[in-house]
Amino acid sequence: MILYYIKIAWRNIKKNRLYFFINLLGLSVGLMACLLIGIYVNDEMSYDKFNHNAERIVRATMEYKSADNINKTALTGTKVGPQFLRTFPNIETYVRTYTGAGTIKIAQESFIENRILFADPDFFEVFTFPLSQGKATDVLNSQDKIVLTASAAQKYFGDEVAIGKTIEVRGKPMTVSGICTDTPDNSQLKFDMVTQFEGFSQSTKREDWWSANWVTYFLLKPNTDYKDLNNRINDYMNSESIRTETRMDGENHLNYNLEPLTTVHLQSELAGHEPNGSQKNINILIAIGLIILVIASANYTNLATAQASTRNAEVGIRKVMGAEKRQVFKQIISESTVICLMAAVLAFFIVILAFPTFNTITGKHFGIGNLFDAKIMGMFVAFWLLVSLMAGLYPAWILASSRIMDVLKTGFSTTNQQPILQRVLLVAQFGISIFLIIYTLVIMKQMNFMHTKNLGYNKEQVVVIPMRGDSYSRFESIKQGFETTPGVTAVTAAYETPEFVQWGDGITTETDNGKVEISLNALPVDLDFAKTMEMEFLAGRDFIEADFSLKDTTNNYANYKQPYIINETLAKKIGWTPEEAIGKTIEKSQTGPIVGVVKDFNFNSLHEPIGPILIFLDRGLSRVFMARIEESQIENTLSRMESTWKTRTNSQPFNYHFLDEDYDKLYEAEQRQYNLFKVSSSIAILLACMGLFGLAAFHIVRRKKEIGIRKTLGADVSDILILTTKNFMKMIILAGVIAIPLAWWAGNQWLQNFAYRINPGIGIFIIALLATMAIAFITVSYHAISAAISKPVNSLRTE
Repeated sequence: MILYYIKIAWRNIKKNRLYFFINLLGLSVGLMACLLIGIYVNDEMSYDKFNHNAERIVRATMEYKSADNINKTALTGTKVGPQFLRTFPNIETYVRTYTGAGTIKIAQESFIENRILFADPDFFEVFTFPLSQGKATDVLNSQDKIVLTASAAQKYFGDEVAIGKTIEVRGKPMTVSGICTDTPDNSQLKFDMVTQFEGFSQSTKREDWWSANWVTYFLLKPNTDYKDLNNRINDYMNSESIRTETRMDGENHLNYNLEPLTTVHLQSELAGHEPNGSQKNINILIAIGLIILVIASANYTNLATAQASTRNAEVGIRKVMGAEKRQVFKQIISESTVICLMAAVLAFFIVILAFPTFNTITGKHFGIGNLFDAKIMGMFVAFWLLVSLMAGLYPAWILASSRIMDVLKTGFSTTNQQPILQRVLLVAQFGISIFLIIYTLVIMKQMNFMHTKNLGYNKEQVVVIPMRGDSYSRFESIKQGFETTPGVTAVTAAYETPEFVQWGDGITTETDNGKVEISLNALPVDLDFAKTMEMEFLAGRDFIEADFSLKDTTNNYANYKQPYIINETLAKKIGWTPEEAIGKTIEKSQTGPIVGVVKDFNFNSLHEPIGPILIFLDRGLSRVFMARIEESQIENTLSRMESTWKTRTNSQPFNYHFLDEDYDKLYEAEQRQYNLFKVSSSIAILLACMGLFGLAAFHIVRRKKEIGIRKTLGADVSDILILTTKNFMKMIILAGVIAIPLAWWAGNQWLQNFAYRINPGIGIFIIALLATMAIAFITVSYHAISAAISKPVNSLRTE
């Protein structure tokens, strides 16, 4: 019987090739979109769950209140790990981590590695990165040991045995003690090599609450309630002895919050080793996937329902010959299942072909292995069955429920008006499409705003050169070489680049209203920082060579003065105008005068408002050179800078990138979200138009005789075009009326995440509605014009 149903289904498919093609392509694209979204969502929701101890690992984040400001960061001081282990029995061990870059030297060849992980000795016992060589208990038990990933071992040693070999890391000889598997994409810890945390610098050997540069993880003992432990930690931090030790007074506090490892990526607001994802965005993507599936199913239902009127004779004869209602129902459902199965198989192969493009959009590395994941395959089969039912249930039910005499006498339907269900589905399809178009346009406009906004400095044409190896000791020689390089217009150095200043600090100063304490960000720089960044001074000046004479270290620093530049927000917060601030004295760790006030600049993501920042002159803390180069000679200038670097350093590789690339990285999540919405919107409107194309074709075919009569009576092409498109246009306008308010609300909700944001304006909504109407009009007009220009005799011949 099943084979019989399939045979009949195949005959109907061949009989209606156009509608079959539309249904097959529509369902394939819908299933393909759902599969890709499912693979992405599955990867995001599986973050860090591969760790055997995942349920017992927590990340510590730092929260401190100072001068009425509450600051939160995923970074902690070096003391948090060892002190909590000594104090709380529920903690089994800790791992402090830091990911940095450095020069790797093997024999006479040097390389730059950007993913060197510094971690405590228990790292491989806490986290699950399987070792193919070496033991987890001893691969990091001394500062001269290093573990390579399989890829790094292959890169540096090829097919040779790497264990026991010596490599130089940041100028220190280290012995390869282990080989581990490459880190998976769904891990917040990604590295190419791991060495001991305390070997990073002298500062990591000291226990300090406030040197917040490290991400700290704890492995809790089994059955530990992390929330209860968190409460006890903060009771401890608020004890009198610890408040004294951490220099907390009044309402100020220093607390720590524990976050389960598996929740960090999607639910934490604080980024650690990499930018976090968003549970909200994942939920939206799931909704979009289901919406696309509904649109694809609606297309099938619309076309199948419309086609039902051509099957009145078939259904009537079947019932006269004794076919029962359930048999007719099974026949129609079997046709739907066959088409959906073919669509599912086609979708499977489309997904494989789409992986390279999808990886570019998401920034991930998906492959066929992800497609054969048990969850994905289960979802794939479930979607196939679901779509088969969703798409075929209604047409099967109305055909199976029709009465024999009604079908044989009048057919399934004699009206030229679209059934209510078809109208509802069409309005829903285009309403969803309009919503997604508007939402995508809002994101696009905000992304464009972020890339074109005046940041208070010029990020274009600035080359960033991280300092490596002996470049610290040869700082002045390298800088002078860059300054004299043709094509370079300005050179400076700083602790970090200005697009994302993470150094947290505090100052005190005396005003007419008494002593003022302010928490702020701070940035140590060299000369010409403001000049290189093209910042605007509201008062005062940039640092000059003479300012170094203020930093008098004689007589036990008795006359030491630290010169400062502040931004206008800091001046306002203290209560000064920019002019009043010049010459005033403030105290950080050292006291000194304010020599300049710069116009506010965005030193953080546009998600955050501009806060107070202190720029201070300290060449010794520089970690990056920054050089502004002429746009007309980029390649030649970079080549000359590389020559300068190589002649003035001890064979250190010349590694550079541009400042605007650092800026763009701040918004990788938003860019990916925009790309995903752009593709999703395109798929949704494509599916809606495919359904409209098929539906319009069917209805115009049914009205060909009417069109022929109207042409005979004098109607021209424009009259026929209006006649056949007006009902569709009305439904799309209705879809816009419903979708626009929802899209306006959703877009504004998304924009609330930014301190600096666009006003969407009515133009976006009008553009989305007109674009949708234009696309739909073109889709319907193709058939309408074909019918309008055909000869009336062709449609009336059989009347």
